[in-house]
Amino acid sequence: MATDTLLRGTPVVPGVAFAPALVVRAEVSPEAVARFDTSQYADAEAALAAYDQAAQAVADGFLRKAAGVSGDAAKVLTASAGLARDKGLRGAVSKHLRGGDDLLASVHAGVEQFVTVFTGMGGLMAERVTDLRDIERRITAHLVGEPEPGVGAPEAPCVLVAEDLAPSDTAGLDPAVVLALVTERGGPTSHTAIIARQLAIPCVVGVGGATALANGTPLLVDGAAGTVETDAADAEARVAADAEQRAALAAWEGPGRTADGVPVKILANVADAESARRAASAPVQGVGLFRTELCFLNRKEEPSAEEQASIYGGVLDAFHGGGRYVVVRTLDAGSDKPVGFATHDGEENPALGVRGLRLSFDNPGLMDRQLDAIAAAAAATGTETWVMAPMVATVAEAHEFAGKVHARGLKAGVMVEVPSAALLAHRMLEAVDFLSIGTNDLTQYTMAADRMATDLAHLTDPWQPAVLQLIAITAEAGRQARKPVGVCGEAAADPLLACVLVGMGITSLSMAAAAVRPVGARLAGVPLDLCEEAAEAALAASDPGAGRTAVRELLG
Repeated sequence: MATDTLLRGTPVVPGVAFAPALVVRAEVSPEAVARFDTSQYADAEAALAAYDQAAQAVADGFLRKAAGVSGDAAKVLTASAGLARDKGLRGAVSKHLRGGDDLLASVHAGVEQFVTVFTGMGGLMAERVTDLRDIERRITAHLVGEPEPGVGAPEAPCVLVAEDLAPSDTAGLDPAVVLALVTERGGPTSHTAIIARQLAIPCVVGVGGATALANGTPLLVDGAAGTVETDAADAEARVAADAEQRAALAAWEGPGRTADGVPVKILANVADAESARRAASAPVQGVGLFRTELCFLNRKEEPSAEEQASIYGGVLDAFHGGGRYVVVRTLDAGSDKPVGFATHDGEENPALGVRGLRLSFDNPGLMDRQLDAIAAAAAATGTETWVMAPMVATVAEAHEFAGKVHARGLKAGVMVEVPSAALLAHRMLEAVDFLSIGTNDLTQYTMAADRMATDLAHLTDPWQPAVLQLIAITAEAGRQARKPVGVCGEAAADPLLACVLVGMGITSLSMAAAAVRPVGARLAGVPLDLCEEAAEAALAASDPGAGRTAVRELLG
């Protein structure tokens, strides 16, 4: 195959799709911008009033879309609505208007000010740059009298291709029409990736040269291999084989185990009671990650322990009985997830700053009240409840946290996201009852690469041998201590990598509900000894691509 017929990127959602390319370049028309008369506003206040009206219209549009979807898509759109109405952004626009800039220039300057701030913060905050520029385009469209730009609603089956996609573009997509997503930018934890997983649309990100493709070009997208082919003679056969495999995966009903009967707990990641109720209908044995901070992203004041207990109880109640349990993560606020009543403002490097467990260092009551609420919810629902802390870096931190959790009669664990926690896993397990590996942050910190940096997507790949080595060290510590070690990061949702993780000794995998059946079914077809061979092959590989290829050839 000629190299110019094959584009490579970072695989995000497995699956094979074949359809014409629909290349999206969502911009406001230059002609409309050129015709726009800025002299129509009497003064800066009048121009600001026009901005307010346009920003509110954009926010209302996001909220209407949010009302029509659920889960991660709804949360992302609601957050975008808040960003469109942000007082800081409005203040920046107002400042430039008072300084003599015209309205469109002021909107652009205000947005760029926040782009600089978010880019400097790194992590998921850098991903909000896409959202900001999408908001700028939509506000500009309202001001110049054009419809808001965006993907729209494709009518014929297509592969959607773009430089990047904003939440407003991806959240309302119909998987029956948009058969795959391909972007030039973005990483495996971008908003495009998050929503693609929820919709189970094959997705490849970080594909250089994708937007140079001509509209209508037939594309074969392989979301497992991370490839986009423009000249695939066997495309229909490969799509048919993938469809047959997906049908077989959809029939899997658990419980999680390898082909020779070794149990592996398959768990769900949830954010609130609604997502927990949906996940409870999937063939899962509980929740491996309840992200409590996502309940409070828009809260300025800390909820009382009683209110928190009610919120947590909604999640726990969905998994009462049947031997299922819920792992609750204490507030993972800070860095990319600012929470008004908890996080610190003005940090120079938030990703390496006061986040997660570290918020309790100078505010121990924050942790104590949350643990009281979790314990109350566990008692009220009768659901088996485990509790883990994020961003634990030292054995002393693990001991102190475990003491607080055990005093409330609950199982205690810590997340392995910092390399020091992996290297000291055997000592961490002297204090806690279990470990859970957050592969997103572990990869970022191990490889010293912002997980949102498209240019560094090859480094932030969880198949990196150095990351897998740390996972193997942690799993071995669990095996020796006879205590469970799970994975709750995005790596758990990769069916191929799941086999590698189990071969290392990982005992549970937690993921988005849409990934449960593909992962469970894949494990059910592979015996443990072959999983162990796959782990050895991945660890011995020179890079992520070589690891994927070696494991795929081994497992077939």
